[in-house]
Amino acid sequence: MTTIEQKPSILLVDDDEVYRTRLARAFVDRGYDVRTAGDYEAAVSAASGDSPEYAVVDLKMPGKSGLELVKALQEIDPATKTCVLTGYGSIATAIDAVRLGATYYLSKPADADDIVHAFARGETPPLEPKAPENEEYKAPSLARAEWEHINRVLSDAGGNISEAARRLGIHRRSLQRKLQKYPPTK
Repeated sequence: MTTIEQKPSILLVDDDEVYRTRLARAFVDRGYDVRTAGDYEAAVSAASGDSPEYAVVDLKMPGKSGLELVKALQEIDPATKTCVLTGYGSIATAIDAVRLGATYYLSKPADADDIVHAFARGETPPLEPKAPENEEYKAPSLARAEWEHINRVLSDAGGNISEAARRLGIHRRSLQRKLQKYPPTK
């Protein structure tokens, strides 16, 4: 008697057709049952018909955002594990994605191996926290704390730079210059 091998299903959602096609080919080569979509509506339609085990969602798409799609996929099937991809990453959007149900959050360009590893890390239990007396607490640098705060305020302002600058009490151009810099590593 032969057994039919069940391939894990994955839904790839990205408005960049070349990237989506390349990623789909890489997942097919790794043994996945792949479905693709270019926007929110197509992704919801595909997931409603047959809910995938995994979903890879681009954050910025025309129409509804990837965060709205993460929420919709969780409502369709809470068992779907979702990874959010973005070229415009910030801590604030990563937190929003995880709160909405994403398993992991990756910056573009991410390849199929990066995504597979992200899903694997999302399934492992978190590390046991060490007792505070065994290891010194290392506070983030002032530059890192400032960068995180700016991105949190920008997220709270709905991505509106003028409103975020007003809330921060700085000039809009100053905020734009700060946002162009890479985040401090520590």
